[in-house]
Amino acid sequence: MDLSLIGYLAATLLILAGAAGVVLPALPGLPLMFGGMLLAAWLGDFQHIGWLPLTLLGILTAAGMLADFIAGILGAKAGGASHQALWGAFWGSIFGLFLGIAGLIIGPLLGAAIGEYIARRDAFQAGKAGLATFIGLLLGTVAKLGCALAMLLVFASALLLS
Repeated sequence: MDLSLIGYLAATLLILAGAAGVVLPALPGLPLMFGGMLLAAWLGDFQHIGWLPLTLLGILTAAGMLADFIAGILGAKAGGASHQALWGAFWGSIFGLFLGIAGLIIGPLLGAAIGEYIARRDAFQAGKAGLATFIGLLLGTVAKLGCALAMLLVFASALLLS
């Protein structure tokens, strides 16, 4: 088997794993996608994907990660969430992975609410913080999805137009 074929297969797998990671909290989605695209560019000696598309891909990666972080923080702040609520949302997301789509939706919300309840012993505040944190995480995921789609368009355009 040709080594370049193995390399392109690895690049494709990184891009696919990154695409999954955009919605799965356990995987660094956008950096994995960027890594796969960078590997593909390197394998092609940067003939099809040069410095301009790679710069755009890097900017989109950073922007998506920043938007995700800011959305999560703003959502938590809007609901008055404590640090325990944020950790609860994180662990709820991890445990939710094992429960499929429903777990990915309910896990962060429930985890944030439990974390907030542990911190303040106020059920109303726990529900409010859980919902606000969940909305922030959802908005961050939407931003990452937008950046991931833009990255795929830049990458495909660079390949097709070269």
